[in-house]
Amino acid sequence: MTVHDRPFGRYFEDFEIGDVYRHWPGKTITEADDHLFCMITMNHHPLHTNEWFAQHETVHGKNVVVGNLVYSLVLGMSVPDVSGAAIANLEVETLTHSRPTFHGDTIFAVTKVLDKRESSSRPDRGVVTVETRAFNQRSEEVCYFRRKVMIWKRDASPERRFPYSDEAAVGEA
Repeated sequence: MTVHDRPFGRYFEDFEIGDVYRHWPGKTITEADDHLFCMITMNHHPLHTNEWFAQHETVHGKNVVVGNLVYSLVLGMSVPDVSGAAIANLEVETLTHSRPTFHGDTIFAVTKVLDKRESSSRPDRGVVTVETRAFNQRSEEVCYFRRKVMIWKRDASPERRFPYSDEAAVGEA
């Protein structure tokens, strides 16, 4: 029997400039997703939450998903591949919404490693620069952002611990 611990994020040594991570799975954004996000963040703009307004008073003629939901979703998609073992997100250098996203669109994301450098002040970590692009089901880019992430080096990273015993995990009494 083998116990498999799913990797979550990467260590500094695992990143290579030019590497591309295709994040899986994609996510279809529903009207409920958009409305909940708008209410939680107190963005009550009728473009996102009022179908009549969107049909009669906007250039698209239908509701547009709030951009911060698209960004947050895509950032979240990248976490298992990019920043799951990170110390901190340091900076979002740029964020662009290239096209609108509509209720029912399915979003997919891809991240490319642009740069990596060792920390100048702490030898146990480094900084990785990545760009993430999001596409809808029509292969249209809808969001782009570039960010810097502080990442542990493998030997300095805290050990992954679980709040239960190995015996409990494998069902042994």
